[in-house]
Amino acid sequence: MANATGRPTAPLVLGREEREYLERQVRRQRVARSMSERCRIILRCADGIPSKAVAAQLGVHEHTVGK
Repeated sequence: MANATGRPTAPLVLGREEREYLERQVRRQRVARSMSERCRIILRCADGIPSKAVAAQLGVHEHTVGK
C-alpha cells in the first residue's frame, strides 16, 4: 500500500443558496474571524481543492479543514 492516498471522501456539493450565504459571510465586515475562516474552507473544498492545499492556502492545520 505504498501508493495509498488516505481515506476517500465524498465530494462536497453546495446549492446556489448555500454558496451565496457562505460568500456573503466571507465578505461581511462584522463577522467572527472563525466563522469567516470556516466559510472560506467550505467554499474551497466545494471547488474541489484537496484538503492539504486548502490548509496551506489559508494557513490552518489539515485537521481544521477535515472537521
